[in-house]
Amino acid sequence: MNGQFQIAIHILTLLDHAPGELLSSEYIAGSININPVLVRKEIRNLRNYGLINSKEGKTGGYSLGLPPQKIIFSDVYKAVKHHPALGQAKNMPNPQCPVGRQINQHLNAIADEVDAAIINKLSTITLADFSQKFK
Repeated sequence: MNGQFQIAIHILTLLDHAPGELLSSEYIAGSININPVLVRKEIRNLRNYGLINSKEGKTGGYSLGLPPQKIIFSDVYKAVKHHPALGQAKNMPNPQCPVGRQINQHLNAIADEVDAAIINKLSTITLADFSQKFK
């Protein structure tokens, strides 16, 4: 996931701490200390999931799309997750090998269990809960 979850949570927490304001991607990027292009990419993704609202134009910016009590970390995880938690092999194992022909199914089962455990834990945390740590 290469830090996308952390970036997404940082963005959402900043927005939660600015109720009634619209934050620019430059401001958000300055807080995270990354390029605004990366922030806009994550914001676009989070907006697609309804977690962020945006207003275009010179006075535009970003705000939360839902109340912080309704933003559950498991939803954020699902929004940014593009690969299994344990990664994914780039090559196909040799089907003639007794290990190679079975390894993916066994590793995928473990990855599914790990993912379920992550989602289970994150489903107990809301943005409101997390955001309290910064007050």
